[in-house]
Amino acid sequence: KTIKQSCISPTQYFRSFVVMFRLLAILFGFCLLGSCKPSPTVPKPQGYFRIDTPEAHKFQVFDVAGFPYSFEYPVYARMEKDSAFFSEKADNPYWINVVFPSFGGTINLTYKSFNSREELYKMEKDSYGFTHFHQQKADYINDEYFTNPQTGISFVLYTVGGNAASRYQFTATDSVKHFMLGALYFDVTPNADSLKPATDFLHQDIVHMMMTLKFR
Repeated sequence: KTIKQSCISPTQYFRSFVVMFRLLAILFGFCLLGSCKPSPTVPKPQGYFRIDTPEAHKFQVFDVAGFPYSFEYPVYARMEKDSAFFSEKADNPYWINVVFPSFGGTINLTYKSFNSREELYKMEKDSYGFTHFHQQKADYINDEYFTNPQTGISFVLYTVGGNAASRYQFTATDSVKHFMLGALYFDVTPNADSLKPATDFLHQDIVHMMMTLKFR
């Protein structure tokens, strides 16, 4: 007897191979999904934006004709005329801002003259109340007293702890005619931890500014 041999064409063989390959791929996919377990979600630690402080404290002189005062201020800061309400004129032409662009911080300087001890007492009382207005957000308020024996100018530096709007506030006077009030602010939401590198660095700058302050 003659036995007829069956033949499979190349096309049919290729189609069978493709079908088998797809079946194996699907089976492998199911096995892979079944063996994978989702990794537990771990919350990321809270981070703060980086503040790079200058390598050293360097100063330049602010001495403008017509101003009743002069002092040395950092070279990494710039001076701006104060505008109390946007572009409106400030109450006093001698109110200025010391701006620190790299820190996003500003020291507002308010100047007033007085003619009597009663006026000076009122300004000192008002500035004290202004500082302690931040006590609601403050963990503490420390004060430091300085006097320049060469100029006779004395000033008080208040350090406000916690997430208060202003970390440092200070007053300076010659007890005769001139009075200055200063406050440091940042253009971000107050956070003592994130701003600590900048506030620690600026403490020395503020002390230097006040110790070089001269009235005329």
